[in-house]
Amino acid sequence: MKGWIFTTQDNPSYETKRLIECFAKEGIECFAIHPNHVDIFISKENKRSVLVENEHTTIPDFVIPRVGSSTTYYQKAVFRHLERMGVLFINSSDAIDNVKDKLYTMQILSQNNIPHPKTMLVKNPIDSSYVERNIGFPIVVKSLSGTHGKGVYLSEKKSNFEQLVEMMEQFNDRFNIILQEFVSDSFGRDLRIIVVGGKVIGAMKRESSDGDFRANITRGGEAKPVELDEQMEYLALESTKLLGLDIGGVDLLYDNDGYKICEINSSPGFNGMEKYTDITVAEQIVMYVKNKIGYNDNREPSGV
Repeated sequence: MKGWIFTTQDNPSYETKRLIECFAKEGIECFAIHPNHVDIFISKENKRSVLVENEHTTIPDFVIPRVGSSTTYYQKAVFRHLERMGVLFINSSDAIDNVKDKLYTMQILSQNNIPHPKTMLVKNPIDSSYVERNIGFPIVVKSLSGTHGKGVYLSEKKSNFEQLVEMMEQFNDRFNIILQEFVSDSFGRDLRIIVVGGKVIGAMKRESSDGDFRANITRGGEAKPVELDEQMEYLALESTKLLGLDIGGVDLLYDNDGYKICEINSSPGFNGMEKYTDITVAEQIVMYVKNKIGYNDNREPSGV
């Protein structure tokens, strides 16, 4: 069995390295490939191969895309092309589409009564008084796509918000952003839950270490294991199910005695989860892929 991990990073991430390492332990070849290096050529011939860097290459049995919200049109076309050739994608191109657009994610969750912050798509020109009446300040300003807390800002007052909008208009008067209710109970803290194959495999509480309202570990936050309660588990499992995700990172905000879903990631980082807990996320993903494909390792024991 052979697999690919699609990544757009020049240097493989911790997650990519760990997955390749864990697949190798199971006797499965797995390679990191940039999806832009795959050429789409549609014909009746060569149904079991594709061009990778101008060389015919046998298609893999499975692909794990680790490109998330940065997925381009070309990359999505590559995903769909391989899917139609029978390659198993974990996650599917449709599921990646569902979470790439943060507004669309919220629309799906709202339709199914999953709690989330009030959300508004901004159109130009922005009426700050309308925003104040319908959501209020402080307010969270987000780009439609982005990870690791990038493209996320907190405007504490109407005047701050107007200054931010004015600055954005200077660079691009057609920007697409969403506005979200600021959930004050979750200032500088949140929960990250990782789901694999319809099961929660790990959860941790993240806390900002520098007073930032964002708690991302990539921004210097700290984390510790947390015991799941019934609502946390339900929100994580139900949201990933609704979005069609095999693998998902679900971020929950504290809200009074409950939680609201902040964001969901189709290629979640798990360096922090493996660092701060005793959970081996990469191994769990590998086991899920093996079961999904029905792979049995028939290698003889060493020394035989």
